[in-house]
Amino acid sequence: MKKRVGLVGFGGMGKQHIKRIKESKHVAITGVFDSDSEKDYSTISSKIRKYQSLADLLNDPTIDIILIATPNDTHKTIAIQALQSGKHVISEKPVTLNTQELKEILAAAERYGKKFTVHQNRRWDENFLITKKLLEEKKLGELLYVENRVQGSRGIPKDWRRNKEQGGGMLLDWGVHLIDRILFLFPNQKIVHLHATLNYFLAHEVDDGFKIELVFDSSKKAYLEVGTTNFIELPEWYTVGSIGTAVIEDFELNGNYVTLTGELAKEAVPVETGAGLTKTMAPRNDNSIETFPLPYVKSNVVEFYDNFALTIDGKAEPFIKAEELLRLTTIIDACFDSSRRNETIHFPNGL
Repeated sequence: MKKRVGLVGFGGMGKQHIKRIKESKHVAITGVFDSDSEKDYSTISSKIRKYQSLADLLNDPTIDIILIATPNDTHKTIAIQALQSGKHVISEKPVTLNTQELKEILAAAERYGKKFTVHQNRRWDENFLITKKLLEEKKLGELLYVENRVQGSRGIPKDWRRNKEQGGGMLLDWGVHLIDRILFLFPNQKIVHLHATLNYFLAHEVDDGFKIELVFDSSKKAYLEVGTTNFIELPEWYTVGSIGTAVIEDFELNGNYVTLTGELAKEAVPVETGAGLTKTMAPRNDNSIETFPLPYVKSNVVEFYDNFALTIDGKAEPFIKAEELLRLTTIIDACFDSSRRNETIHFPNGL
């Protein structure tokens, strides 16, 4: 029998959850509540019950899981109330506005013996999974550094995402995803240095973009960037290894990767570039490299919901683990701190 889900929040992400969960083998949305009493529910099945209050939803004994898809500042309160009511909980990201709030949720989950997780759906983006596959298969050799960015030119939406108190801004929006994913590309490595610069180009009270540099204890680096005033976008993924480079331009997965088949530092004939000569930057026209199309990776984010249901029944390990969430929120806290102080944050014991 499928686990019954009560959805809190019938906005953009709430509707997306309804759409995706229709394909789930293990969960089904059977109820929904939104604090806006004027919400139009005509687009969803009449079989999904519409609750008049959050309390009504939480007190319904037929509901197994509460799925929170509300503004960021409400996640902690709703999650703890749901756990107290005997429900398992899925929260939209960012899970909370800081690490202390996450610790309070995890403590409540432990106290009431219920499962809690966060919808880190961008782990299922194909461009990330392609990058991960190339590195795992050593197609580029040993990873040296990676750049991941998301850029657009539409600014921040005119809603709660512009409000600091509600957890708006790009670091808590896209930054949560970019940092979460990058940690999988540097397994068993700790961050020793972090520097973040948040942008306020649009004069909102929240950041409209950022640049983050992470340095790991292996001396390898990651560069993360989000911008909302970019009318020409840079590649989303640019990954450099010891014998190859991969580029993924966009979500449409345009790109390729190049690997070395000859000698890395083979003597080159100088070429004229601009007003000078260079050997270092001379093109490789000696058949010492080979270009390949990006590999295909199958992805299905519905696995996230099914995994949570199986976790509740003790039949699977959770995809999104508590220790990963704690590390992620600690890094987010450090990014805010670094930008505010305009300083590099050092972690002597690694993070």
